[in-house]
Amino acid sequence: RREPLALINLKKKNDETGEEELAARLDHCKAKATRHIFLIRHSQYNLDGRADKDRTLTPLGREQAELTGRRLASLGLKFDQIIHSSMTRATETTEIISKYLPGVRKISTDLLREGAPIEPAPPVSHWKPEAVQYYEDGARIEAAFRNFIHRADVKQEEDSYEIFVCHANVIRYIVCRALQFPPEGWLRMSLNNGSITHLVIRPNGRVALRALGDTGFMPPDKITRT
Repeated sequence: RREPLALINLKKKNDETGEEELAARLDHCKAKATRHIFLIRHSQYNLDGRADKDRTLTPLGREQAELTGRRLASLGLKFDQIIHSSMTRATETTEIISKYLPGVRKISTDLLREGAPIEPAPPVSHWKPEAVQYYEDGARIEAAFRNFIHRADVKQEEDSYEIFVCHANVIRYIVCRALQFPPEGWLRMSLNNGSITHLVIRPNGRVALRALGDTGFMPPDKITRT
């Protein structure tokens, strides 16, 4: 519902001429800016934690977050905000990254929490959540996609650069949806901890993937996928 034609009332007529000034009104509803979306997977965390609060970053995970923070800062971009999952590992990753991006506001959301977005195709034998989890998590993750991944608002004048710190399943699903690929293929991609995925959304709604799971800025001995 961000296509210009969806934003105007086609039945509304100009008071003076009685004719619809469609071209002018369409131009007024067109986005002008490009959005740059940086999707960051959280760093390595303690897999033995039973509750979310116990699944804190490992020492290596903290190192990874430092490296990711430095990499983002080195890009020299004016980041507008960091939106992060409310889960512990994503929150801790955000806190470390934000040290390198002073003044950038942080926003926590439950929408970006990890989950099972949609049943993968082909199926895998090592990961089979209950069917109800797809319905519960899938609706939430789809809501995250619709809420965050879209063309710029018509009022936005300048290009924006936004960071989202979340989870592998969420990022993979968002990439498939954004590129209009079958979302059931999300599990065919693999993302390293602390990796950077870069989506670009043009004013006309066209989406490009500039980077997927980039960790080229990390030494080989610091790279993990757990």
